[in-house]
Amino acid sequence: MAIYEYSCMDCKKRFSLLEGVGTCKPEKVCPRCKSKNLKKLISLFSVTKSEEARLEALADPSKLSGIDENDPASIARWAKKMGKELGEDMGEDFDQMVEEEMSGEGHSNEETDDRIY
Repeated sequence: MAIYEYSCMDCKKRFSLLEGVGTCKPEKVCPRCKSKNLKKLISLFSVTKSEEARLEALADPSKLSGIDENDPASIARWAKKMGKELGEDMGEDFDQMVEEEMSGEGHSNEETDDRIY
């Protein structure tokens, strides 16, 4: 069984049909206007990666190209991308911090930094 997407050339409705793999294929018709003037579409799909595959992809040194360690916005973009790759929700505070850094509204060098390193 496979799901195929079609577009009706008459009424422009997009729809999906579940089709069996066999010799007898029923005539395809638009569910809205009953037209047989259909166009088969190329469907989008996704590939699920294992956690190991995601970690291997992140370990690729080419993923670090273009990162300026002296630019907080560059680091923020990288951290956001890593979070997405890992499928982790970093929380609203993290997203807000990343957006501030990317827009240049983050901490400036003139501000005092009370963090302990």
